[in-house]
Amino acid sequence: KAHARRLCRLVGVGGAFRLPCIASPTGNSPFAHSVYSSAREQPMPSLSLTLLSLLAPLSTALQVHAAGPNALRAAHTSSTTARVVSPSLTISDSAEIAEAEVAADLCANCDVVDMLMGSPLARVPPFKKVMAANRAEIAQRIMRAATELNMQTVGIYGYEDRYSQHRWGADQSFVLEKRDPADSPISAYLDAEQIVRIAIEQGVDAIHPGYGFLSESPEFAQLCEDKGVTFVGPTVDNLKTFADKTTARVAAIKANVPVVPGTDEAVTNVADAVAFCEEYGLPVIIKAAMGGGGKGMRVVRSMDTLPALFETASSEAKSAFGDGSVFLERFIESPRHIEVQIIGDGKGNVVHLWERDCSVQRRHQKVVEIAPAWNLPPQLRATLHADSKRLMGDAQYKNAGTVEFLVDQQGRHYFIEVNPRIQVEHTVTEEVTGIDVVQAQMRIAGGASLEDVGLVQQNIHARGIALQCRVTTENPERNFQPDTGVLSVYRHSAGFGMRHDGIGYSGMTVTPFYDSLLVKYTARGSNWEEVVRRMRRALQEARIRGVQTNIPFLLNVLTHPEFEGGVVTTGFIDEHPELLTVSGQKWEFASPTQADERLVYRVEKLMRYLANLAVNGHPPELGADAAKLSKTHKPLTPPQLPAEESASPPPEGWRSVLLEKGPEGFAKAVREHKGLLLTDTTWRDAHQSLLATRMRTAELLTAAPATARVLPNLFSTEMWGGATFDVSMRFLHECPWERLEALRERVPNVPFQM
Repeated sequence: KAHARRLCRLVGVGGAFRLPCIASPTGNSPFAHSVYSSAREQPMPSLSLTLLSLLAPLSTALQVHAAGPNALRAAHTSSTTARVVSPSLTISDSAEIAEAEVAADLCANCDVVDMLMGSPLARVPPFKKVMAANRAEIAQRIMRAATELNMQTVGIYGYEDRYSQHRWGADQSFVLEKRDPADSPISAYLDAEQIVRIAIEQGVDAIHPGYGFLSESPEFAQLCEDKGVTFVGPTVDNLKTFADKTTARVAAIKANVPVVPGTDEAVTNVADAVAFCEEYGLPVIIKAAMGGGGKGMRVVRSMDTLPALFETASSEAKSAFGDGSVFLERFIESPRHIEVQIIGDGKGNVVHLWERDCSVQRRHQKVVEIAPAWNLPPQLRATLHADSKRLMGDAQYKNAGTVEFLVDQQGRHYFIEVNPRIQVEHTVTEEVTGIDVVQAQMRIAGGASLEDVGLVQQNIHARGIALQCRVTTENPERNFQPDTGVLSVYRHSAGFGMRHDGIGYSGMTVTPFYDSLLVKYTARGSNWEEVVRRMRRALQEARIRGVQTNIPFLLNVLTHPEFEGGVVTTGFIDEHPELLTVSGQKWEFASPTQADERLVYRVEKLMRYLANLAVNGHPPELGADAAKLSKTHKPLTPPQLPAEESASPPPEGWRSVLLEKGPEGFAKAVREHKGLLLTDTTWRDAHQSLLATRMRTAELLTAAPATARVLPNLFSTEMWGGATFDVSMRFLHECPWERLEALRERVPNVPFQM
């Protein structure tokens, strides 16, 4: 039965790849009865599947296993239909598996295991419907992963995000209502009860929290569990241990992982912070106990600044994560920031997906990420991997997480935190390992083990190198102040080895309410020099206008000799203030192509400004006096008919010919006419082509008298479209027949054309 259970799991019975219930076996095969009785013990949905369709791939696999590796490759496409695998072997649906001992050999063969996992029987989605409880690019990333697993997707969005692309990427989307109109837009995404309520109402099986917001909230995970919705992430106990940085330190110490000297509990007042600084000395760093992403962090170098920085860090943490708790650590000057990607199945089984170097940071916010870490000593790499696996294994960690370390200038490493969630920079890990981390999260949340997902440590390799740059809507010339506005042009770069994760589009409004991340560019290459060149090319090729971005700054980083050497520290940007110079000679040296683009953008902005003034004039709210404007500015006023002409009826036109001579006489007159006859299409263009059929009768009646008098010899006026009837009644709430009658009164001399 033990062999049978494993075979059932390999082909998808139970666990992450759940299959329907199996009908009672036919025949007297002892192995068939063993498989059947084992399958009945698995938790499965209630559909039925014949035993034959389960046993046929197993039968095929066993015979191919005996036939050798060449036959195995040929049988990879075999399912339940009979087909010839080799000249000496024909696989039949009715082939019977006689000995359970043969199954033991089969289970030990990794190639056969891989073949079975690729069977159509193993491709059952872990859930039916998944909600992305987040926004922007990570919400879109979750939906893409779910769609590829044949799952329906549900999105949520705040009112300020109503035009965000992630809303349209979901099969269903629902707006989050703020509890108080005065609340910040971020508060909607922190409303756990509303999010779970929407999930239950829409039949959602699982909620993926992404990163930020509620992703590290034990209360949110517990609420999901209580309501019967799967939380795609760590267990509640995992979150209680690692979401709070102070309890994570305790866990690291128990696992014999070196830590930076710091407080073992959250610090709630300035007095305790002062006591810590007096004991350990300066500098120290204040960190948010809950959450990450560089928010709620301040470095204290003077006791005089401690009270203000303590309050600022606590307030920022409260705003970002809903919890203002902070703790203190001794600040290590200019270390490397190395993090290890971990995936566990909650049963003590943990694998690492190699590491990332996130040392290029500004204000504790990662700017550039590299996988695997470049020029990392092999022994140090192995130690980081081992410490990470031991820490997470001891915690029975489930799902994806990241163990973060600081490596000082002597090569000593210190644990700083665990991020129990997907990371912004997971893309570089996916590119070098070929593993879809988000899909692995969903499968494990659905009950799969690491082996079910195909995550075996000795088979996880890092091939090549990947580099990610975060493009943000920040202005480097103004101390990275977030910029807002409309993206007038948005064309992202592509090409071999380039990946693009973002939600930008031309016409998108960049608001000030959320994180300034616009798009993540990830380059992949076989070596360091290649991947850096590829990223430079991609950033130079990108065309983003309408708002300022940090692309000039990123290009400065990529062209700096120290960065090109492959090893930098967290103090890299602070030590090189010239990186913040994004104009003049330095800018032109970094990227002549983008320098030209910058000039084009400035000219385009000037042209748009002048065009706006020409049409709308100077805005009065800025103090403009219309009476003193330049004479070149002519107000747009409709042409006025002379009073004497307005009183007299319009001259006769071709309509009088139609009324007097009928259709045949009208056609004859047209043929005999020696001049050029014209049709005026401006009415139709105005109310259909330009204004989507929304032109009201009042506007047309205003223009009608001028048409009748100025253009009496028109062959016709095209003034109607096929949608006019529908639009008039449904949207304008006007009678189209009354419109025709009124227009005919104003233009009695020109034929109307529809």
